[in-house]
Amino acid sequence: MKREIVLGMLFAAGALSMSVAALQQAPAAAAQPAPRVVEVEKLKDNLYMMRGGGGNSAVFITTTGVVVVDTKNPGWGQPLLDKIKTVTDRPITMIINTHTHGDHVSGNVEFPATVEVVTQENTAKNMEEMRSATGIVPAAGAPPPGNIFKANGGRGMPKRTFKDKMTLGKGNDEINLYYFGRGHTNGDAWVVFKALRVMHAGDIFSGKNVPLLDANNGGSGVEIGKTLAKAAKIKGVDQIITGHSTVMTVADLQEYAAFNDEFAADVRAAKKAGKTVDDVAGSWKIPEKYKNYTAPAAPRLKANVQVVWDETK
Repeated sequence: MKREIVLGMLFAAGALSMSVAALQQAPAAAAQPAPRVVEVEKLKDNLYMMRGGGGNSAVFITTTGVVVVDTKNPGWGQPLLDKIKTVTDRPITMIINTHTHGDHVSGNVEFPATVEVVTQENTAKNMEEMRSATGIVPAAGAPPPGNIFKANGGRGMPKRTFKDKMTLGKGNDEINLYYFGRGHTNGDAWVVFKALRVMHAGDIFSGKNVPLLDANNGGSGVEIGKTLAKAAKIKGVDQIITGHSTVMTVADLQEYAAFNDEFAADVRAAKKAGKTVDDVAGSWKIPEKYKNYTAPAAPRLKANVQVVWDETK
């Protein structure tokens, strides 16, 4: 009997110890950050799209090095670098940023300081300030985003810019950069890998959705449709890397231009009819012919209505 009592006491003590250990370990396990996984999609033998951690990045392997388009959120530059090493051992020589937003440029500061950064000239100015985007409300209690480039002594800032068009490289390595006007911001660059017939659009064509119209950084709800239509006229493009969605076509881009023109027209007509921003934001629905588009969250829709409203006299 004494032996059974002793064994029972030992078993209970052991169970209690395991329970305490589990409780002690639980907070540590919960505090572990989620792994930063970059996913790779091969588009051509020397061109990859890399997803995760912000906007879609393009990795273009040239004869002399690697050109990267967009570098994701803070802390995702190194995971992107690590993933690039799995597809090539060539050195990274250039970053092209499509626009100023933190989920496309912040990884710049984690790349070697020798890497050349290229942007449209308005984007370079926007990156000096890193203003918050119109319609983006920080989570409750979250600190302001700050300026990642100032915090890193200017590392990752562009040293080379263009106004309307720039050509980089030649032959199979040729890249053409275009700017067609305001849209998502006032510095949206279109990046064309000429020999591959592929274009990176950044967030001016983030996917089939209601776009983010960032008036704080020069974006325009009235002009975006026109800008998209101009980009759709670039010759020799078969595939388009979107900012946050899948690879799409020129026909998709043409449709998206029409969608944005129609949205702006709806808002202007409502204003002329004496309605309010709240009236439009509370009643506007994606037209049936665009039924495969993602419905916007209410704050995004209202912010976009306000942008077009403010641009309409």
